[in-house]
Amino acid sequence: MKIDEKYYRTIWPIPGAASPKNEAVFKVGIIDQTMLPHQFNVLELHTLQEMALAISNMQVRGAPLIGAAAAYGFALAVQSDASDQYLRNAAQTLLNTRPTAVNLHWAIKRMQKCIDALPVADRRDAAWREAALICEEDVQINRAIGQHGMKLIEAEFSKSKKNTFNILTHCNAGWLATVDWGTALSPIYTAHDAGMPIHVWVDETRPRNQGASLTAWELGKHGIPHTVISDNAGGHLMQHGQVDMVLVGADRVTSTGDVCNKIGTYLKALAAFDNHVPFYAAVPSPTIDWTIKDGLKDIEIEMRHADEVSYISGLTDDGQIKSIRLTPHHSHAINPAFDVTPSHLVTGIITERGVTLPNQLSGLFN
Repeated sequence: MKIDEKYYRTIWPIPGAASPKNEAVFKVGIIDQTMLPHQFNVLELHTLQEMALAISNMQVRGAPLIGAAAAYGFALAVQSDASDQYLRNAAQTLLNTRPTAVNLHWAIKRMQKCIDALPVADRRDAAWREAALICEEDVQINRAIGQHGMKLIEAEFSKSKKNTFNILTHCNAGWLATVDWGTALSPIYTAHDAGMPIHVWVDETRPRNQGASLTAWELGKHGIPHTVISDNAGGHLMQHGQVDMVLVGADRVTSTGDVCNKIGTYLKALAAFDNHVPFYAAVPSPTIDWTIKDGLKDIEIEMRHADEVSYISGLTDDGQIKSIRLTPHHSHAINPAFDVTPSHLVTGIITERGVTLPNQLSGLFN
């Protein structure tokens, strides 16, 4: 996507000076998402430890991007030490960063499979090639999700007989959450670029406000009409016919179509179900966990630090980014990062292979 007329992906390798052995040394570039929308900062990561910190601190975030970042983190580890023991420890370091997004586990497993059978001397180049391939595949997958989702939006828009089609989304599932294009926002970008009159209701997505800070920023840069709303306003808008579709991403989806996504998604699904508003999840295939069936029982929900609830970050009048406390000092807070929407509340799932009912997901990939 473009930022101020310059093309960016969310993650990319940066060639550096040659090593003493005359091998190319790479760094990894990322966009620091914790500084958006107020500052656009690019960081260069040099080590496995720096990548692990960037993932855990959510400088990179979103299930597909976490997978890509883990792949490049593993490549940085191979560049440092390609021995079996070091790489086993490196894989565990990355796995410990974020437990819920299945893409992270998928990417590390794929990287390990790529290099395990190779001689140590061949692992370095193979790891960088595989990480780059994971990124390229992510871009193609998300572009395809955009095409399939656009047809769905087109059909729903035609049925609505409205002048503007209103889509509500939750959290950030745009290009910032992937290598490029996005998942839930990919159909929106594609439909907008095709000339459809789209308007997006953007949930703020407390407590980290990825909707208000990231989704709104993305949509604004692309010229898509949008309105930021408090998380609690979505049901009211649905009751009054102002939402034509709910479209979200996912961090893990079960083989039976349960959708695990940013906390608050389940409440939007309940409101959509009660008001007969179609609720869709845009899901790249690496986000599907074929090993589990029951999302409520089998998906580990990440519990993040309570300070994310107790404090909020923002831009002051003098241009500084500061964090301020919202709650009384003696009040405790808890911070589950995700919830699970059962498949019976999901109208359909959009993948790179097409749109399907949740309980027929496996049919697309067999």
